[in-house]
Amino acid sequence: SNCSDYVPVWDSLDCSGDEVIECGGEESITIKSTNVTFITMELMDRNVTELVAKHLASQACRQQVLGDTANTNFLLVSAYLVFLMQAGFAMLCAGSVRSKNTMNILLKNVLDACVGSICFYLLGYGFAYQGSGAANPFIGTSNFALNQLTPSTGEVAITDWAGFLFQWAFAAAAATIVSGSVAERTSFIAYLLYSMFLTSFVYPVVVHWVWDSAGWISAFAGEPLFGSGMIDFAGSGVVHMTGGFAGFWGAYMVGPRVGRFDSDGKPTDMPGHSATLVVLGTFL
Repeated sequence: SNCSDYVPVWDSLDCSGDEVIECGGEESITIKSTNVTFITMELMDRNVTELVAKHLASQACRQQVLGDTANTNFLLVSAYLVFLMQAGFAMLCAGSVRSKNTMNILLKNVLDACVGSICFYLLGYGFAYQGSGAANPFIGTSNFALNQLTPSTGEVAITDWAGFLFQWAFAAAAATIVSGSVAERTSFIAYLLYSMFLTSFVYPVVVHWVWDSAGWISAFAGEPLFGSGMIDFAGSGVVHMTGGFAGFWGAYMVGPRVGRFDSDGKPTDMPGHSATLVVLGTFL
């Protein structure tokens, strides 16, 4: 029989691009199958129907895999770029302090990344993103240590490892902002405790408020605050404002550096040892 004998009926089709399927004789059916969302067909020949349906399903599957791969790669590249800020903060802070304190400030930046990764994995990510538990507008209550991993597929139910890496890079950046605020006057133990507290609780709570759909000021909530909620796609408030407030209170609590003011209370110059590092860190 000829393809002209068959009359396809499309319920809903979102498509672009043509796919040609041979079905016998000298004619063929031309099916638009790119980005298919849903399709049903009524054909006189059931074999042709099954052929077309399998072909369209295969095309849709390939497109889904391609889209997931592209999204994952985009998240990974974005995470690497965000984490590059660690190098920028390290250079900026190291160049701003006296040479004798360079190693101290660099080790603190390394400490932020290492300790922050453990704390954010065990507690912070669960506090930041709700997971499948009961919705809480203040803080997340599930998905600690990414425990909502699906054993059968190896996929994280709520997000994925690429998304976690992206969020961890932001958490580490928020913690590192404080490093320069308390430079040259904070012990390693005190800074370690601060870094653990900020990456496991303080920063994740702010993330939950704004970026999680259950957050009380999130623009993605069912009923956003004041009808719009808070939109912060790049993290200027969630990341940098949180780190800035933490740095402000840290500097207030530890006070000025020794020798920063003379006996009369007048400030004295304490220039950094490397303008080159400051400039390079600023660009990064």
